[in-house]
Amino acid sequence: MSVPFYVIIPSRMKSTRLPDKPLKDIAGKPMVVRVAERAARSNALSVVVATDHEAIYKACEAFGVRAVMTSEKHPTGTDRLAETVTLLNLPDEAIVVNVQGDEPLIPVEIVNGVAELLASHPECGIATAAHEIDTIEDFLSPNVVKVVRDEKGNAITFSRAPIPWPRDAFREHPERLPENLHALRHIGLYAYRVGFLKQYPKWEQAPIEALESLEQLRALWYGVKIAVAILPGALPAGVDTAEDLERVRAVYERESTKVA
Repeated sequence: MSVPFYVIIPSRMKSTRLPDKPLKDIAGKPMVVRVAERAARSNALSVVVATDHEAIYKACEAFGVRAVMTSEKHPTGTDRLAETVTLLNLPDEAIVVNVQGDEPLIPVEIVNGVAELLASHPECGIATAAHEIDTIEDFLSPNVVKVVRDEKGNAITFSRAPIPWPRDAFREHPERLPENLHALRHIGLYAYRVGFLKQYPKWEQAPIEALESLEQLRALWYGVKIAVAILPGALPAGVDTAEDLERVRAVYERESTKVA
């Protein structure tokens, strides 16, 4: 099933581990441009970069990537998306996929997939994805966000805590994950209905959102349903460090060699 949707790529100069990250060169083009090119391989009707930094806007313009300037004061990425859909005058029923600006290797089938998932779940305002956790280190890590789903595949909750907690199994073997746990790691790729995005900035921050530092908990707090697809495995890692950047550059170099 192919559904109409738009891709928006929020991009800011906020990285401390890799300064000026969106503009880092990957095979002759800035990373934000490479992300936009990758997203354009999907079924999206259009791809737009949303930024608050003139250098990012100009870099996109130089390579023919559409970009819009947004406010510097947005507290969350979802707030930035809300301003962007208003600037683009998108209708409430439209679907927008939020692709992170540091994901130049994101598989296009996953971008299509979250849009299709949301389209097939009219009761939901958001769709996202997860994959099974296979190590106890990831299960216990607060840096790994977990999600629990209901019988319809919609999110019950998200947490940095290890959930669901296998009480009885851990009493006997606290050093390993039980085979029947099937804990899920949330992947930060979202599809939104535009109508939801327009409402989001009007809602006060939820107490649980503030405690966990997870934006999606605000949606659940206010009764928005979130559909969650299960992927067979993790997505290619994004770019957070100089080492990540070199790894991605090597992938693009191999791809260009194949084309040649």
